[in-house]
Amino acid sequence: MHFPVSGVDVLPFIPPLVAFLVSSLTASAGVSGAFLLLPFQVSVLHFTSPAVSPTNLIYNIVAIPGGLYRYIKEGRMAWPLTWAVVIGTLPGVFVGAWIRILYLPNPSAFKFFVGLVLLYLGYRLLSEVMGWNKKVQEQNRVMQKKFAEQVAKLKEQNASRMAAGLPAEAVVKTKSISWKKIEYEFWGETYSFSVIGILMLSLVVGLIGGIYGIGGGAIIAPFCVAVLGLPVYTVAGAALAGTFITSIAGVIYYHILAATNVAAGAAVAPDWLLGSLFGVGGLVGTYVGARIQKYLPDKIIKTILTFLVLFLAFNYIGQFFFK
Repeated sequence: MHFPVSGVDVLPFIPPLVAFLVSSLTASAGVSGAFLLLPFQVSVLHFTSPAVSPTNLIYNIVAIPGGLYRYIKEGRMAWPLTWAVVIGTLPGVFVGAWIRILYLPNPSAFKFFVGLVLLYLGYRLLSEVMGWNKKVQEQNRVMQKKFAEQVAKLKEQNASRMAAGLPAEAVVKTKSISWKKIEYEFWGETYSFSVIGILMLSLVVGLIGGIYGIGGGAIIAPFCVAVLGLPVYTVAGAALAGTFITSIAGVIYYHILAATNVAAGAAVAPDWLLGSLFGVGGLVGTYVGARIQKYLPDKIIKTILTFLVLFLAFNYIGQFFFK
């Protein structure tokens, strides 16, 4: 099948299949999977024009509601964190889209930038998995202990039933909100974060997300877990929601830029058909990923993600220097 906007030739079942496989894994960690689909589009489908970024954002728009539905239904949405991320990332997404068109239209330079983003993301995930941050390590130990106790309890109650790692009462409850700090409770533990810190981080992440075409959640999620020490079970929904809203803004802005002199004749408008096909697979995948999250210890999810991210990062950086 030929996609005239992007120039891609691929069997129509391939994009949704790839998106489903990727998102069903990554949604458990609060990541839509766009950061892995963009390399697939660039390297496998040879979609290298600036239009690949907004096409990737379309995937987010179609795919993310599946995961959000599960997180909202099961009470694992940290809404104050969600809105802090959205407010911070929106301005950055606009500037990032502008930078992508004017300064990073070259596929080689763009791949190098993608490699750097993935390398940073991989380092953050690795630091959390390896326990280099002692504060986060202790918080993870508490959560993993509760997870193991819950599994053992449910297995004892009903050996024939698949043990759910999180009980029904493991929901997010906001305790206090101020301009300085937000606190919430999850599974008997209290967590907090600086509002100003999240807003500043989100601004930078939005900038990167606008360039990369990922919405920013792929960087926010591991940062919140590895640096701020927030449990992945509460970060996942907020990161997906932030990515969803900023992706809508990013697509709109790319369309605006495509109609102005900024684009200078470059292919900037997204390929809606290709992006939607990826999105359909992602819609089912994010739902599945959010659904199975409570059955999985967070370390398993993070370990797999760390390997994939670092592999892609070194591959792209190596291609830039040894092409």
